[in-house]
Amino acid sequence: MTTINFLKREPEVRSFDAGQPIFSEGQAGDVMYAVTEGEVHIVRGDRMLETVGEGGIFGELALLDDQPRSASAIAGPGAGCKVAVIDLKRFGVLVQNSPFFAVEVMRVMAERLRRITD
Repeated sequence: MTTINFLKREPEVRSFDAGQPIFSEGQAGDVMYAVTEGEVHIVRGDRMLETVGEGGIFGELALLDDQPRSASAIAGPGAGCKVAVIDLKRFGVLVQNSPFFAVEVMRVMAERLRRITD
């Protein structure tokens, strides 16, 4: 997954202890996240789908399509993680200030789609 370094400077950052849920499958989602430290496990049911490391994003699908979360996100092992929180308004500002950001989000989404359909 492509690193989106400038997201490390986002104003709203949340910390999660190892194993702590960030969100659960089926929940409403109005924000996406960028991992600024540690890693996050993306899980659907009992199946691990992906590990998102520093610079990676997750939760973008629910932000963009206003549907419930399609998977759960859980703070990785060790020291847990820190994630930048990006709501729809902030997403718009990021796209306006750096149009390449939108391309990066689309690349992440495309990569995930190809992985689940292969």
